[in-house]
Amino acid sequence: MIRAVTTFGYVGLLRPAPGTWGSAVALALGLAIDHLLGFPALVLATVAVTALGFWACQQALRDRPGDDPSEIVIDEVAGQWIALLFPAAAFWSRGVQDWWLTAYPGWVAAFVFFRLFDIWKPSLVGRADRRGDPAGVMLDDLWAGLFAGVAVIVAAAVAHGVVMS
Repeated sequence: MIRAVTTFGYVGLLRPAPGTWGSAVALALGLAIDHLLGFPALVLATVAVTALGFWACQQALRDRPGDDPSEIVIDEVAGQWIALLFPAAAFWSRGVQDWWLTAYPGWVAAFVFFRLFDIWKPSLVGRADRRGDPAGVMLDDLWAGLFAGVAVIVAAAVAHGVVMS
């Protein structure tokens, strides 16, 4: 069961680039949750997958200090959903439903920025990654998701002329 959780239903076994596969599947599932159940359900799902991820990584890596196997993608799911929360919250607060159909730059940007920060590992993302413990496996992706979410909002503000030069 631990492996099914850490690989997010064995998505982490897909090659090449299991982290990108995990993020892509997470994005599709996150959009489906937002569409079918609403933004509050996406928030709850994000909290649940994050808690589950911390627990599962602790169990899977307890005897493997410093290990961060590429097939563990539950961390990408949590981080990708955090990034997705930003555009989802913006549209939900304005009463816009099914935003993903017409506002595709929001979810595409959440995906691209998340992958960028997860691979690049700037600042707090890299510091969390260097912890070398199960919590670090999760934390670097949570920070990457937060950075990506902020980047999505900044990009939207620039694209829509909210930020003046």
